[in-house]
Amino acid sequence: MTEQSKTISREKTIVKTGIIGIVANVLLASFKALVGLSVHSTAMVLDAVNNFSDVLSSLVTIIGTKIASKKPDKKHPLGHGRVEYLAQMIIAALIIYAGITALWESIKKIIEPVEAEHSAASLAVISVAIVVKVFLGLYVREQGKKAKSDLLISSGTDALFDAILSMAVLISAVILILFKFNIEAYVSVIISVFILKAGIEIIIEAVDDMLGHRVETEYTKKVKESVLTFPEVHGAYDIVLHNYGPDRYLGSLHIEVDDTMTADKIDSLTRNIYDRVFKDTGIILTAVGIYSRNSSDDKLMKMRNDITELVVDHKHILQLHGFYVDEERKRITFDVVVDFDEQDREGLIEHIIGDVKKVLPEYDVVVAIDSDISDQ
Repeated sequence: MTEQSKTISREKTIVKTGIIGIVANVLLASFKALVGLSVHSTAMVLDAVNNFSDVLSSLVTIIGTKIASKKPDKKHPLGHGRVEYLAQMIIAALIIYAGITALWESIKKIIEPVEAEHSAASLAVISVAIVVKVFLGLYVREQGKKAKSDLLISSGTDALFDAILSMAVLISAVILILFKFNIEAYVSVIISVFILKAGIEIIIEAVDDMLGHRVETEYTKKVKESVLTFPEVHGAYDIVLHNYGPDRYLGSLHIEVDDTMTADKIDSLTRNIYDRVFKDTGIILTAVGIYSRNSSDDKLMKMRNDITELVVDHKHILQLHGFYVDEERKRITFDVVVDFDEQDREGLIEHIIGDVKKVLPEYDVVVAIDSDISDQ
């Protein structure tokens, strides 16, 4: 399946799931609102309002997916994929609004109680709503995982919270009928807090995606495996992937090749790498840098191994790569990956240079610092 067909299939899955959510929530909200008003149940009416907000969530999901699927244009050459994160924040805002509304109305009912009058019909509506919402929530979340859509996953999570809210309403109604004790408003307060918590967590997740975070290991691993299928490549390093929407990445990396390779062979190799990585992973590489590797001198190759052992023995050094010895200029260059726990990076590099010069005093030592951007 091509990347374009995958995108189309993903869009169809999200839109179809969104439409199912709209239909289910409209029906549920209508029945709950009618029954809630007839029996004077604040919790049931609030539950119905929450279902109407879910309709808006589904609409936002569909519209956000449609916009995100638009082709790149002059103004947005990297596509519109990040719109999904904005849509996710809108859904979170709707959830928070529903939570605040429910909390406010519940507090008012605690101050000025209104006795609910539940009947067998109202209990039946609530029970059906719970079953429908559980199945809907699980279905939407599962489709979200398949389509790698945080939008759908958020909508599914919201639906499951609705099921919990409906369950609370049902329990409150049963307690009222059996014991003539009304706890509905207090239960609504508790549920409101959970709804608010869910909305805030979704916003934090969306902001995290927009800010940019460490790319999942599976992506960098796939890229590295694809690149290392070329026998001319002895290592793949500095893999940097930029997210432009769910499952849409542009990236760059360095490869290590023998110092005997000519420019024309390197050019052919990098072009083939671009092509293979895209076919294997769907990730578009925008740049492939080159590290030259001493390959014709056993003495220099042993030097590389000895210096690597010496350097990675330092605390907070995760990796050494790009090692090259220029015998003519008596110069050693290499990069080190430093983790984020190291507070004095410059001091660490000076220490490393000093340790290497103790072993090889006749060489100049140049060390470049790489941050621990991705798992490699």
